[in-house]
Amino acid sequence: MTTDGGLGVETPQTQENGGTARVPKYYRLKRHLLQITQTQAPGTPVPPERTLALEFETSRTTVRQALQELVVEGRLERIQGKGTFVAKPKVSQALQLTSYTEDMRAQGLEPTSRLLEVGYITADDRLAELLDIRPGGRVLRVERLRLANGDPMAIETAHLSAKRFPALRRNLVKYNSLYTALSEVYGVHVAEAEETIETSLATPREAGVLGTDVGLPMLLLSRHSFDAGGEPVEWVRSVYRGDRYKFTARLRRPEA
Repeated sequence: MTTDGGLGVETPQTQENGGTARVPKYYRLKRHLLQITQTQAPGTPVPPERTLALEFETSRTTVRQALQELVVEGRLERIQGKGTFVAKPKVSQALQLTSYTEDMRAQGLEPTSRLLEVGYITADDRLAELLDIRPGGRVLRVERLRLANGDPMAIETAHLSAKRFPALRRNLVKYNSLYTALSEVYGVHVAEAEETIETSLATPREAGVLGTDVGLPMLLLSRHSFDAGGEPVEWVRSVYRGDRYKFTARLRRPEA
């Protein structure tokens, strides 16, 4: 008994008496949908649930499950009130110390950002440790929506010491780029960072901002950045759409 790729279902096999095991309807349905995603252009509509259920003689619940799995995998895209369509290819980002703008332009995409919230918060013990400030100190919190060719890709929330970067909130308006403001006004450049990648499920707010479904798998990135002297510059929490984004890394075996 074998399974086929990511379908997680049994493939047909020849039995001892020379017959062939029946292919489950769910397997045939999902294989058909995968062929659509591989042969049709992004934006091509997928047949309605009712049509697929009749064609494959299965329930609409089964059809809905197959569609949802392919949405989660980033092969299909559901647009509320319009239907389900073949998704655009995922944006692939290399794990390196570059800005979002640089990453998107390297992909041939036009990056834009929309400021969601900006203001000061009080540092708890954890945030104080990350930014090397005292607990209760003021922290500038900058939340932005990141887009590529106009499509929402991620929600990025940066935290910086208000004491180390006075008037940064005002300078952000002037320069419209955090790293440019840090460089031009404060003479600070990010030299290295520690990054952690985990998974999470889209909250109602995240889903609303990113235009996706509640509970859709997200890529959760935490980046702790430092300057050339080893002093912390920022701590950033980013939530990327798991159906539109993937990360790649080139690995090298350590010297013996």
